[in-house]
Amino acid sequence: MSQSAFDIATFSAAMALLATAVALPPAVLLGWVLARHSFPGRSLVETLCTLPLVMPPVATGLILLRVFGRRSPLGQALDAAGVEVVFTWKAVVIAMAVMSLPIILLTAKAGFQQLNPRFEQMAASLGASPARVFFRISLPLAGRSVIAAALLGFARALGEFGATIMIAGGIPGQTETLSVAIYRLTEIGRESDAMSLMLLSVGLAFIAMLASNHVLRQHTS
Repeated sequence: MSQSAFDIATFSAAMALLATAVALPPAVLLGWVLARHSFPGRSLVETLCTLPLVMPPVATGLILLRVFGRRSPLGQALDAAGVEVVFTWKAVVIAMAVMSLPIILLTAKAGFQQLNPRFEQMAASLGASPARVFFRISLPLAGRSVIAAALLGFARALGEFGATIMIAGGIPGQTETLSVAIYRLTEIGRESDAMSLMLLSVGLAFIAMLASNHVLRQHTS
């Protein structure tokens, strides 16, 4: 394997790990809220959070490009603060995090739904606040599901292409991920190099999925 392929794989894995770390806290918290609480607009919140699962990734990327572009209010504020997002590694992380958040949320939600609610109800009846119930009861009991959710989110982030290419581009050495590099190499006729990266990508995703399935099997056994 060439050094450039190693660099691309290392960069992609680092971005996917960072994106998972960004998406995990809000996704797990939302998963718990949706699993345990009913409130007006609950279906709307869940639909909006999981929409990237069914939208074309390039459409999600276009939305992100409009949100973080220099012409948007947020983009102008970031530009005034000297923070560049579009076509940088930060954009890669944002695209990966947005695309992996739904699968993390749904996996975590399923884990919370499998818990016996009596433990949480008992803690609440003894005066524990919702935050204390979440961190002391719900989260530890659903720990394996949360780990599995993180692994699935990492695998999804690692394979992200459409949203990434829209907001981050495919700048070699700066924003080029495994998926983007596979596309670029195939487009210019370097299919053998693309196949090498494809096998590497499949291997990394396989390991993440295998670990996630192992954790879930232990949780249900």
